[in-house]
Amino acid sequence: MARLVPRVMLLGAVAAAACSDPSTAPTDASGRLSPAAPSAQGAPSPDVVPDRHIHPPHGPWSNAGNALYIGTPINGRIFYRGGPVLQAGTNVVAVYWANSTIYVGGPTPGTRGTGAQDGSLMGLFLRSIGGSPYFNINTSYTDASGAKIKNVVNYTGFWANNNSVPANGASVSDAQMISMLQSGFNAGSIAYDPSTLYIIFSAGTVNLGGGFGTQYCAYHTHGTVTINGSAKTVLYSAMPYNAASSSCIAQNQGPNYATDPGVDPEVSVVAHETEETTTDMLGNAWFDNRGWENADKCAWTWGTTQTAGNGAAYNLTLGGRQWLVQRNWIASNGGCAMSY
Repeated sequence: MARLVPRVMLLGAVAAAACSDPSTAPTDASGRLSPAAPSAQGAPSPDVVPDRHIHPPHGPWSNAGNALYIGTPINGRIFYRGGPVLQAGTNVVAVYWANSTIYVGGPTPGTRGTGAQDGSLMGLFLRSIGGSPYFNINTSYTDASGAKIKNVVNYTGFWANNNSVPANGASVSDAQMISMLQSGFNAGSIAYDPSTLYIIFSAGTVNLGGGFGTQYCAYHTHGTVTINGSAKTVLYSAMPYNAASSSCIAQNQGPNYATDPGVDPEVSVVAHETEETTTDMLGNAWFDNRGWENADKCAWTWGTTQTAGNGAAYNLTLGGRQWLVQRNWIASNGGCAMSY
């Protein structure tokens, strides 16, 4: 069957073209890359890759000292396009795809459990972001009925998957990630839920999606899985190990560096993809006239920062910990902010 060319959101002046083959993908009026025609049978191929909505890497910077990289907000109104949002709240499941523990104190490979059983700082962050003044920014967005999105993130569970783990440096396609999630649903390692974002974490230099560090630092998208014989849409984000790429870290040492050097570069992109999935789950809800979603408009911007005991910058305190997390865009041209 014919394969559709992936469609990728072009986000920000610092982002490179994030399509695997941009020369063959026509663009639409918004500047987004559009897929080729469907197969002759009229149905999409099972390895079709939907829209990727990327977190762009930052431009060149000096690694001297612990200087903080600061980007530029993308101004201009954001509009509702009629698509679905996660209005009642966002559930998240962490899929740690590695042969060893990715984040210090995290789940043992080969196990599964509830979010409360994830002892890593990543687990703490996922448990703490919902209900915060920061995530409350998403309540400025609505669904088709005008109902505001709720300030709710539920970390419902994890799966530390050590099956068919990609090798260091290997490129992993979206089709492979969807297949991996399908295997988890089939085995009962994770439960399917249409309102859940499955966050796929990898370790080392595993290249989730094929463009990590050069085209993006992470992205969210959706695919199709089979549940009880029926095709279902699954929401997921590709979350490579950002500490492995100098273009995906904001400062050399974050506020939690002594506990886990890998967690600080990751939490900002996790927040980015979670809030974008919440407000634009299928890529047809909230984005501006250039195709940028709410978090894209504030990528690599931090607002007012403070200095942690180790000299690192931070701008958010959640769960008793200090974090550096990018700002988010308030709807109706409200600009970038850290609370609402």
